[in-house]
Amino acid sequence: MTKRFVSIILAVLTLMLAVCVPAALAGEEGPNAHAGYYYVKTGNGKTLNVRDNPNGKVVGSLKYGTRVYVDAFSDSEWALITYRYDNGHGKNDYAAYVSTRFLVKNVPGKYQGASSAKSASEVLRTEKQVANPYTIVSRPVRSTGWVNLRRAPSTDAKVLTKCYTGKTLTVLAELNGWFKVEDIPTGIIGYISSKYVSRL
Repeated sequence: MTKRFVSIILAVLTLMLAVCVPAALAGEEGPNAHAGYYYVKTGNGKTLNVRDNPNGKVVGSLKYGTRVYVDAFSDSEWALITYRYDNGHGKNDYAAYVSTRFLVKNVPGKYQGASSAKSASEVLRTEKQVANPYTIVSRPVRSTGWVNLRRAPSTDAKVLTKCYTGKTLTVLAELNGWFKVEDIPTGIIGYISSKYVSRL
């Protein structure tokens, strides 16, 4: 009687495993669901850092446009790849991480940064000093956002500071699509896009 009871229990458990496990696997999107080839597309055309862990030590880099195989996505911010570097135990292929922000599925077009820099110099030639400086106020797209104040009239130029909603600035010169301004409290002088400001 006991042997028969044990046999029945084992049969029931086997049946449950046969039904439940495949069902669970079928309904779960594993970490490798989006694995495959991607391309590096950085916002500034420069290289993408490769790290030994998410937010970890930089162990190498990948050039803009490089095709790389992603083994898995550890989360929405980091992709796991295989990368050759020396981790202290010799140079070999090890697990490494890159930011998902700079990975795209299709081959990226040629980076246009150089032409943007040339455009900045052309914009500077249109600079016209204002006889009577006036005040403008920053109006970012989002009320909680900011507008960058840059060293030159180009989105590639270094950001000097952030101008949050309602920040007042004094206009020193007008350019095509830009204003040369001064932040009176700090004395910082830079360029801000005319798209995101309004005159007081």
